[in-house]
Amino acid sequence: MNPYEIEHNIKASESQPHRRRPDMSTFTSHLHQISGDSGEGHTRPHAVPTPVDTAALFRLLQDQLGTLASDAPSEENRQFLELLMSNLENDIAHPPEHIPGVSQEYVDSLDRVSRKSIKDDDSCPICAERYLDDQYCLVVELPCAGRHKFDLECVGPWLRSKGNCPMCRHDFSKKKVIEIPKDEEEDEDDMDGLYG
Repeated sequence: MNPYEIEHNIKASESQPHRRRPDMSTFTSHLHQISGDSGEGHTRPHAVPTPVDTAALFRLLQDQLGTLASDAPSEENRQFLELLMSNLENDIAHPPEHIPGVSQEYVDSLDRVSRKSIKDDDSCPICAERYLDDQYCLVVELPCAGRHKFDLECVGPWLRSKGNCPMCRHDFSKKKVIEIPKDEEEDEDDMDGLYG
């Protein structure tokens, strides 16, 4: 039984396991180890991961996508997963200085999709499983132009490592710069130069 089933007193026979969900436990463990975002025990808050650590992170994600691609239920799903894997290949060969992904807080704050608004045949582009086959599905909608939907378990690692939408590549890692208009009256009040 998984922790969710134990916490909610669900018997194993009540829930159907998702055979195509990626196992990202090693990825998540490695990410916490190299990113310093766990908040515990990091004495060097400005330390950055080494290129070897960063390349390993992208390799772990690529390996899980490869596992899914090996038994993809459709040619379209296989091609999508291969596209994601090839996108990671450049990061493995030439690791970036920092992990460009978004924070866990960002992932946790993504808009959840109501079960009522999901159609019977809607499925996750990554694992290709129908959302409603999961009694406790957790589907998120990304704030990109396409408002793409994914299982949170599937898209979370991609967002944490790459920081963009797997489908349209909209970048979520760049913060919006909010320009504060300069108050004209403030300039006029300081005409005498008393404050500067």
